[in-house]
Amino acid sequence: MADKSWIAVDAMGGDEGLAVMLAGVARARHRFEGMKFLLVGEESAIRDGLTKHPNLGEHAEIVHAPDVISGDEKAGAALRRAKTTSMGVAIDCVKQGRAGAAVSSGNTGALMAMAKLALRTMPGIDRPALAALLPTLGENDVVVLDLGANTEVEAKNLVQFAVMGAAYARVTMDLESPRVALLNIGSEDQKGTEEIRDAAAALRSANHLPMTFAGFVEGDRLSRGEHDVIVCDGFSGNIALKTAEGTARFVGDLLKRAFTSSVRSKIGFLISRPATQLLRDHLDPNNHNGAVFLGLNGLVLKSHGSANEIGVANAIGVAAKMVQADLARRIADDLRHFEQEKAA
Repeated sequence: MADKSWIAVDAMGGDEGLAVMLAGVARARHRFEGMKFLLVGEESAIRDGLTKHPNLGEHAEIVHAPDVISGDEKAGAALRRAKTTSMGVAIDCVKQGRAGAAVSSGNTGALMAMAKLALRTMPGIDRPALAALLPTLGENDVVVLDLGANTEVEAKNLVQFAVMGAAYARVTMDLESPRVALLNIGSEDQKGTEEIRDAAAALRSANHLPMTFAGFVEGDRLSRGEHDVIVCDGFSGNIALKTAEGTARFVGDLLKRAFTSSVRSKIGFLISRPATQLLRDHLDPNNHNGAVFLGLNGLVLKSHGSANEIGVANAIGVAAKMVQADLARRIADDLRHFEQEKAA
């Protein structure tokens, strides 16, 4: 049984390094009462870094790991070094029950491979999926999965993703019956691949799952706030994610260029500054940080490699909420009900 009061943090992973990871952990400590941290990495470096966060030491333990996975390291090579790397040791803390979840800003492919090998998939799950929250025009964000763990999927995988995504939405957004849709090239029933159509048929027949199946959704509706969970294969999901992030940067750069093009536009910027700041905050990936590998026998979260301390703290916050809500048990219960209903 995992200790729910501890989060294992890969202190060495990510583009910004140890200083930002420790600052993010320190920020998270103030936000989540009772949470404690296993700081995994090179012991002397972490100890030196903690001098800037003297109050964090009382709520953290250092777990020594001498090696670090580089951002461009292949998953196969990373697996061979898992036992001595900060990423691998953080995941092992979850496997051994020392922590309720692991958080890393490191290499996504290596993290996925290590987590799947160490923790294995839950009963009833064929493949884990990478899920994250994206901003919308609605009151809540939207859960999108898979975001790159599985480039090719079968109908049963999409159904499993839907069940896991709905459980994730219930935990993170306190929803009773999340609205779930399948990403498709059209909203009509006959559109899409055979796998997507078969998954839709299975979800329509699942009458007692704690979700509302809303059919198909096209890519231009992702951020409208009309759905709570959007399900797709990892190939489409990763393209959708990167397109959304690129569009957000494009809008920001376009506004910056427009507001600096003339004296009049600069005056306009000063007048509209509160609105543009609100837009910037809403689109900032640090405010929506924390993608989770759903379907494993343990919780592992991926933080943006370029996340600042706010982003790291938010990723840890997502981990803390999922641990406390016992997300894995909820997913297992929903899958069991689905299989019982299908067999009836």
